[in-house]
Amino acid sequence: MSKARPLMIQGTMSGVGKSLLTAALCRIFHQEGLRVAPFKSQNMALNSYITFDGLEMGRAQVMQAEAAGLEPDARMNPVLLKPSSDMGSQVIVGGKIRAQMTAAEYFAYKKELIPEILSAYDSLAGENDLILIEGAGGAAEINLRDGDIVNMGLAELVDAPVLLVGDIDRGGVFAQLYGTVMLLPPEERERIRGLVVNMFRGDVELLRPGISMIEQKTGVPVMGVIPFAQFALDEEDSLAPSLQKRHAEAEIDIAVVRIPHIANFTDFSPLERHPLLGLRYVQRVGELGSPDLLILPGTKNTTDDMLWMKERGLDEAVKRLAAAGTPVLGVCGGYQMLGETLLDPDLTEGSCREVRGLGLLPVTTTFGREKTRKRSRARVLCEPLAGSEIEGYEIHTGRTLVSGEPFCVLESGEKEGCVCGSVFGTYLHGLFDTGALITAVADHLAARKGIPHAHVVVESKKAFMEREYDRLADHVREALDMPAVRALAGL
Repeated sequence: MSKARPLMIQGTMSGVGKSLLTAALCRIFHQEGLRVAPFKSQNMALNSYITFDGLEMGRAQVMQAEAAGLEPDARMNPVLLKPSSDMGSQVIVGGKIRAQMTAAEYFAYKKELIPEILSAYDSLAGENDLILIEGAGGAAEINLRDGDIVNMGLAELVDAPVLLVGDIDRGGVFAQLYGTVMLLPPEERERIRGLVVNMFRGDVELLRPGISMIEQKTGVPVMGVIPFAQFALDEEDSLAPSLQKRHAEAEIDIAVVRIPHIANFTDFSPLERHPLLGLRYVQRVGELGSPDLLILPGTKNTTDDMLWMKERGLDEAVKRLAAAGTPVLGVCGGYQMLGETLLDPDLTEGSCREVRGLGLLPVTTTFGREKTRKRSRARVLCEPLAGSEIEGYEIHTGRTLVSGEPFCVLESGEKEGCVCGSVFGTYLHGLFDTGALITAVADHLAARKGIPHAHVVVESKKAFMEREYDRLADHVREALDMPAVRALAGL
């Protein structure tokens, strides 16, 4: 059986565009008829996804898989770390929870994961022509080099050539590139076969002297300067700039509470595709104002985030809005917080065994160690959103006892979620992806606010993203020396 060739994209630091460049190359080579798959041995993110076989993986590799024309597969991200505190993470291996570990415990343990990482890689490599590997953080994090399983350590294990990416928009890109190359030992330095300058604004001719000098000093060619551009693709973590966005011109104001352990905030990005809807994120009572819809998002630590809301007075502010008739939607952890009580007898969530919720829904949640991971289709039952067909996935450890009316019915016939007046709760991530619920929400909020508008049918997220992947590929193809990249990949 033939084995795919590898090409690895590493960065000078976090946030330089590794994920998007990998996605762009996935799309480009897919368009050229190659069987190409993404791979990231270890990812750290709170935004995750459930595959059709019920396994959990990071959203960046989901995006890359879609760009490659593939169904997301947990083999593409064999190790996922989901931070639960500043010092610890849930360790997910092969799409399933392996353990809860501190940073020090995981650092000592991670070498043991190499056989499972290589098994996932080899399995994908046996099915494809090319594996595009994304590194993590910076390539020259010399304090973490011992036992590295995600950057040069992995490149050595699978014998991958490396493209090194730096972000000029942050400043100091030549120092980034030169310093990264020079900090590596000679054998690792030789793996870097090309440099890429990302996020450039201005006339590329002004960079020529710097490009010539960096090529001379490192001995590595610059294979492209990618102009600054923005794409409506899923961000990977909660520090993403998109969380700061506000559409002041939008007629309908939607506020999302930015809790400390916010997870899967990409659930709400499809709302911005409706011309009436504006989305903003808030952390303080003074920022709330009078939104037309308030959303409590998912969280990796429901009890601690509930306590955080109480400390800031956000709990009472949410209750006041709900009492005034403002629609409130809670998704996953947000749904749990809308309930009466959060019980954590084994302290799997935090340091409190019992926390009072907002009391806006007649539900009680008990946390345990078992995680629900499943995909579902559903039909919304409650007015004024009834009839909306949605698709989504559940990913949570809590078990919720419901004594009120359901939000929707799953294709299995099981009732899901809860509704009480204008307060709605559901475990379904991705509930806006089909577009149907966006249309229903916009119609209801516009009618409630007395805004005359035309009925807008919002396309599915999948259709929208397909065009964005093509646009991303066109943008990167024009900027990179693709013959050199192909040669580097052995194509």
